[in-house]
Amino acid sequence: MFRFDNVMIAFAIAALWLSPLQAQQNGGALSTSQTDRMADIPYGLQTKITVERQGQIVLIGINRPYIDNRVDPESMESLARAYYDYDRDPSLRAAVLFGYGPRFSKGIDVEATKSFSQSGRKLMDGPGFIDPMGRTKPTLTKPLVVAVHGDTWNLAHELFLAADIRVASEDTEFGQDENTHGRFPGGGATIRFPREAGWGNAMRYILTGDHWGAKEALRMGTVQELAPDREAALAMAIEIAKKIAASGPLGTKASLATSHMALEGSESAALVGLGEQYRALLTTRDFQEGRDAEAQRRPPVYEGR
Repeated sequence: MFRFDNVMIAFAIAALWLSPLQAQQNGGALSTSQTDRMADIPYGLQTKITVERQGQIVLIGINRPYIDNRVDPESMESLARAYYDYDRDPSLRAAVLFGYGPRFSKGIDVEATKSFSQSGRKLMDGPGFIDPMGRTKPTLTKPLVVAVHGDTWNLAHELFLAADIRVASEDTEFGQDENTHGRFPGGGATIRFPREAGWGNAMRYILTGDHWGAKEALRMGTVQELAPDREAALAMAIEIAKKIAASGPLGTKASLATSHMALEGSESAALVGLGEQYRALLTTRDFQEGRDAEAQRRPPVYEGR
């Protein structure tokens, strides 16, 4: 028998997800105001995180190749702000994370992070951020695809694991070797790696610090697609993101929400909430558009309402 508190949690989450949907039904489609629209951040030598909108998808790039794309506190906050801006922009339906230069990232910029910690400041302190490792609320409610290549170590592997769909170039070398440096994986790998790859596979690499390749990652299930090189991996990730963007955004968001609830909260509560979510979708314009497009044998054009 389902516990009452699980039922209430499920309905609360369904209500949270349905509120923008009901607003759209009552007052028409939600418009993208200037404050909601995610701004491009063009590539530049001093730009650590780039943002490039491509229609309904957005590309987010780590740009510190001169230091192996290691992530310093400023880069982390810029990435967290980009995730937040993407999540609240209703015109964007999928995002792709990638890295510039010969490698995705060798992980954390240890010296910069140590200096920041000693300053007494707090990282991502205040509103306007979504933790790229998904350790704190709020978290992403929209899909994230990641394309990796070359060295993808430690914190970079944790960014990779936090994505929904993962593409890797065949030259990718993964690492989670913090234990060999007197640290430990603090960005979520101790939870996500065993969940995705299985306990023995994850511990094999976390506890020894040994590195592994893209084909081994594919075998373990942490990689969904392999590409021959960096350019092909990014192109494949973009193609996947475009397919996601062409699907109904309300159903996509509901799919992610219920899956996350089952993994991170309560499977029974997630199951209880499915009926209400599904009934709500049946009343949307997107649902009717899907039916009309199928009958008329044309691609659907979803509006998110």
